[in-house]
Amino acid sequence: MKKLEEIEFDNLTLRTLPVDDSYNPNTRQVPGACFSLVAPGKVDNPQLVAASPEALSLLDIDPSEVQIKRPDFVKFFSGNRPLPGSQYAAHCYAGHQFGYFSGQLGDGAAMYIGEVVNSAGERWELQFKGAGPTPYSRAADGRKVLRSSVREFLCSEAMYHLGVPTTRAGTCVTSDTRIVRDPLYDGNAIRERATVITRIAPTFLRFGSFEIFKPTDSQTGRTGPSVGREAEMLPAMLHHTIRTYYPHLWAEHGGDALAASHRAGNEDAWHPLYRAWFGEVVRRTASLVAAWQAVGWCHGVLNTDNMSIIGVTIDYGPFGFLDAYDPNHVCNGSDDGGRYTYKAQPDICRWNCAKLAEAVKWALPERIAKAELAVYDEEYRRTYTRLMRAKLGLTKQEEGDEGLVADLFQLMDEAGADFTSTFRTLARFPMDPAADPSAARDTEDALVSYCTEPEVLAAQRGSRIPPQNLTMLLQLAQRDPALLAQLGATPGMIQEEAERHKASEKLRAMSAQDKARADRTAWAQWLTRYGERLGREVAAGADPAARVATMNATNPRFVLRNWMAHEAIQAAEGGDFSQVQDLLELLRTPFTTENEDASFRAAVARGRRASEPSAVAAPASAEEAAAAAA
Repeated sequence: MKKLEEIEFDNLTLRTLPVDDSYNPNTRQVPGACFSLVAPGKVDNPQLVAASPEALSLLDIDPSEVQIKRPDFVKFFSGNRPLPGSQYAAHCYAGHQFGYFSGQLGDGAAMYIGEVVNSAGERWELQFKGAGPTPYSRAADGRKVLRSSVREFLCSEAMYHLGVPTTRAGTCVTSDTRIVRDPLYDGNAIRERATVITRIAPTFLRFGSFEIFKPTDSQTGRTGPSVGREAEMLPAMLHHTIRTYYPHLWAEHGGDALAASHRAGNEDAWHPLYRAWFGEVVRRTASLVAAWQAVGWCHGVLNTDNMSIIGVTIDYGPFGFLDAYDPNHVCNGSDDGGRYTYKAQPDICRWNCAKLAEAVKWALPERIAKAELAVYDEEYRRTYTRLMRAKLGLTKQEEGDEGLVADLFQLMDEAGADFTSTFRTLARFPMDPAADPSAARDTEDALVSYCTEPEVLAAQRGSRIPPQNLTMLLQLAQRDPALLAQLGATPGMIQEEAERHKASEKLRAMSAQDKARADRTAWAQWLTRYGERLGREVAAGADPAARVATMNATNPRFVLRNWMAHEAIQAAEGGDFSQVQDLLELLRTPFTTENEDASFRAAVARGRRASEPSAVAAPASAEEAAAAAA
């Protein structure tokens, strides 16, 4: 392990790809370059909020270097002092945002620091987020605040420990430098702390990296900054990407010979290496999205510029883990049309892969690339099915498994069942319910306790359009669909909102006791089917202990819920960083079983009480409340 000054940088990307070396920080179009050299801005009195020694160990950094006892640590990771061998640059990329091509985008708040090849031979790129303006900052200042920085820092590490491919977060450093932000977008701006996080990944290249060549878009009229320069730039970009991050494909398909010939741009002379690479990108993307769905995570901004070219989760913005299961959940307040709902993520990422195919068509004909898109659905279904079987503790494949899973999600949707707690609790259900009816009943009680009360669910699931406006739009959908389209809506969207309103009104008319009883009936019916399915597992020789171990290693007990992040952020904004550090420690072991029995007993008691006549008037005891919080 090494001291900070001993880290060895090998900035291959900047040596290989075209670089704008003007050091002009002004917002501008940058043609003919993949990166622009920049300099980070300095901050006042940098302070370490938290660090992940595990992530920093990828760079061979000695854990002792992370300790606050080295006072200049924060200078290196705030941008105030450069790491020896580093070279700061901002990446130029374009992209489709909310379905429309936006032209040049680029690293408006991020900076490439350099690349480190560690002692294991792994190449890792370092990146700052929030270190100041770049040519791609547009009207912004290139800074980030403590709120968003803590969220990204924690979620990056949480996703890693959940087993989801992701960028890592090494450090979170805040400062006394203040920047003006309007957090609620209501005109009440406040001064917040400028904060910088260090991100780590093999590369931060993305789908949008290859969209810089796009000609004028027919809908938006925008073009990529390097339109017409495919011949001089795209082969180098593809070869660097494949040689560095897909070396097995490069070797298998004779990449060195291809690079020497520079053959590209001929419809009949495309090289199999490009097809193999594109197919692998598609497969990795499909597998990644399946992993998101399996842990109930929403990205929030699945634009093409937020899609990693190596199939990892990047750019944590308005993300969110599901609490109550809702397939239509939108975690991004600016996504008015619901483009990036939880259930839409697989289809959106497939659409993004198609846009990548369009972006590289000069090297790989679009007809060939789009033929590879067929593997997306196959890979997604294969990965998702495998993960769902593990989540339910099923080792044998049966034809009815997909129906069992679909009915479970329908039940969870209608009941507003907590996603994480529901799956975690199912490991408690015995493989032979008849032999252990008490355990079966306890599981049912706990599952009922994780369902949402009707008035809360009604508020969450109601129409996003006021009732009086909804009535008018329903009439408009029948009489003048063209005018409705001008308003940015479709008859299908309005009908969906009407159905949400109807379902919400039905929930409002239901008492908490009636809903709890309905939830119990639904759970009893589904658990009967699940018990029968587990019985066939037993008959086939399945080990009950192994099933529980598999489920508890697949279904997390802890995820980064919004309220947890909010409490840690509030404390950090007051100068207390310990809650961020404690939460990071908790998220390092999301599958722990420590003190879980007490939490389960509290859930059983809540569920049992929920459907009793005195349910509304029977608060949890102090002992139960303490156990639930454990």
